[in-house]
Amino acid sequence: MSAIHPSELSFITKHAPFDRMELAHVLWMLERMNLGYYAEGEVIVSPEQGAVDRFLVIKQGVVHGEQSVAKASDADTWLELMEGECFPLGALLANRPVASVYRAGTDIFCYELPADAFRELIGLSAAFRDFCTRRIANLLEHSKQVIQAQYSQSSVEQQSLASPLSAIIRRAPVTCPPETSVRQALETMREKRIGSMVAAEDGRPLGIMTLHDVLDRIAIPQIDLDQPVIEVMSTQLNSLPPQALAHEAALMMAKHGFRHVLVVENEKLVGLVSEKDLFALQRVGLRQIGSAIRHAATPQVLQQGAADIRKMAHNMMAQGVAPEQLTQFISAFNDLLTARVVELECKASGLLGTPLHDGLCWMALGSEGRFEQTLNTDQDNAIIFEVPAGMTADQVRERLLPVARRINETLALCGFPLCKGEIMASNPKWCLSLEEWKRTFNGWISGGSPESLLNASIFFDFRALYGAEHLAEDLRGWLARVASDNSRFLHMMAENALRNRPPLGVVRDFVVGKENKLDLKLNGITPFVDAARIFGLATGVTQTNTIQRLRASAARMNLHESEIDAWIDALLFIQVLRLRHHDEASAQGLSDDALDNLIDPEKLNELDRRILKEAFRQARKLQARLALEYHL
Repeated sequence: MSAIHPSELSFITKHAPFDRMELAHVLWMLERMNLGYYAEGEVIVSPEQGAVDRFLVIKQGVVHGEQSVAKASDADTWLELMEGECFPLGALLANRPVASVYRAGTDIFCYELPADAFRELIGLSAAFRDFCTRRIANLLEHSKQVIQAQYSQSSVEQQSLASPLSAIIRRAPVTCPPETSVRQALETMREKRIGSMVAAEDGRPLGIMTLHDVLDRIAIPQIDLDQPVIEVMSTQLNSLPPQALAHEAALMMAKHGFRHVLVVENEKLVGLVSEKDLFALQRVGLRQIGSAIRHAATPQVLQQGAADIRKMAHNMMAQGVAPEQLTQFISAFNDLLTARVVELECKASGLLGTPLHDGLCWMALGSEGRFEQTLNTDQDNAIIFEVPAGMTADQVRERLLPVARRINETLALCGFPLCKGEIMASNPKWCLSLEEWKRTFNGWISGGSPESLLNASIFFDFRALYGAEHLAEDLRGWLARVASDNSRFLHMMAENALRNRPPLGVVRDFVVGKENKLDLKLNGITPFVDAARIFGLATGVTQTNTIQRLRASAARMNLHESEIDAWIDALLFIQVLRLRHHDEASAQGLSDDALDNLIDPEKLNELDRRILKEAFRQARKLQARLALEYHL
C-alpha cells in the first residue's frame, strides 16, 4: 500500500490486537500490506502451498477453514473467520505449511503482510507478539476490563484476591520470645495497637495469640499474667508462602474460621495477613458467612447462608476475581453448607456417635465434585458407607435413606433443586457400601454400553464432602488403577465425548438452537470436562477438577504446555459467560431453578463473540487430540 487512507487505519484499529498496538507500529504494518481479493470458493492458503508466506487480516467477507481435504464435505469440521480476524498464526510462527485449507466462503478482501515483515513486526511490537503467541489468553485479558466495568465502578488501582500475599502484608510482623510473660505481650499489643502477637524463636513461629484469645483464655479464666505467653497461645499454626494468592488465605479463613494467616518462607515468619486485610479487598465477610453456616441450627439460617453465598459471588465478580477462583469459592461454601445440613440431619436422626455415622461418607458428584459450581446447579450426590459388624448393606441402607431424603429436601430449600434424574443419595441405587460401589463401577468399566457410560459419566467426578473420607479415597485409588487398564472403556467414553461438537457454523458464526441460543454448559463447558475426565482416567490422575486433570495428565501424555494453557483459557472464558449470565438473571429476579445456560450470541459484544468463537475452536482442537489418542 503506497498511501494509507484514514478509513483503512480506522478499520484495522477497531480489531484486536491492532487496537492495543502503538500507532507507529500499526502504520508500519499498513505501509507493508497489500490488499488481496479471492472469489467465493477459491483456496487462499493450503498445506500443498508449503510454508506460509503471508499474514492475512480479513477486511470483508467470510473465510472457511477445512481441517482436512478428506473431510471437506463435513460441515462439522469447518471453522469460520469473519471481518477483522487474522490467520494463519500457528503456521507462520512455526514457519511451516498450514494444517487446514482456508477457502473463501464469499468474495473476500484481505490485507496481506509478507512473512518476513510479520516476523519483524513481532520483534517491534510487544502487543502484537503477545497476541500471536498467546492468542486466546490475550483476548481474555482484553475482555477482562470490559467485563469488570459491567459490575463495578471500583478503582482499577484496587488490589484483588488475585494479589500475592507479599503485596498485602502491611507491616513487619510483631513477635516476642516464647518465654515472654502474658502481661508483657498484652502491653506490647496495646502499645502497638495490634490484634495479635506471634511467639517466635530464630524467626520460626511457634504460637499466636489474638484479641479473641484474650477473652477466652486470659480474661474469663483469670490466669496468672506472669506465666509464659506460649502457654496460652494457639500452637496449631496455619501458614502460606508469600507467593500464595489472597484467595487461598481467604478460603483457609472461611473454611476453618481463622482470623489470621501466617506468611512463612523457609520456616521464617515474614508477615501476617488478617481477615480485615483480605475483606478490604473484596468487601464481603467470607469468614462471617462461613461461621454463620458452620453454626447454623435451623434450615432458615442455612437458607440465608445460601443467599449470602450468591451475594458473595456477585461481589467477587465485581472485583474481577478469576472464574477458576470464583467457582472454587462457590463450591467451597456450598461444601460448608451441605456438610452442615448433613450434620444437623444426622444429629436429629440419632446417628451422631454411632458406628453408622462413623462409617458414612457423603459424596458430591458432577460440578460440585469438580469444584466447578456456578449459581445454577441442582443436586448430584451419593453416599458410600461401611457395613458395621452384625449388619448387612441392605440394613444400613434402610437406616440411611430416610436421613438422606431429609438432607436432599433441606438442600432444595436452600436453593439446590432436586435432581430430575434422581442422582441423589436418597435414591437406593446411589446409597451403597464401598464394595457395592466398586461392583457398580466395575460393571460400567468392564461391560457398560455407550449409553450406560453416557449416563454414568457424572459418577466419575465423585469427591468426599462429609464424614469418612477414607472410603472415597479408597474408591478413587481403586478406580484410577482399574480404569486406566481398560482400553475398551476409555474408547467408548471418547466416542461419547466426540458426539457433542462445539457449535461453530459454516453459514454463520455459531450453530444455534431454539430461539437462536447457545447452550454454554452442554456445548461449551462439557467438551472440556469430558475430555479432561478421559485423560485423567487414562493416566491414573486422582484429581476431579477439570483444569487439574488437564494439567496433571499433560506430562504423562506429552501434551505441550501452551496447548494446555489455550484449552484452559478457553474453558475459563466460557465459564465467565455462564457466571455473568446467571448473575444477570438473578439480578432480574429469576429464581435459582429458573436459571439456564442459554445465551443469544447476537447479544454479545463483538469482542466477546470473537473470544467465544476462539474458545469453541480450542474445544475442537481438544477433541481432535482426543480423537487422535483413540483412533476415532
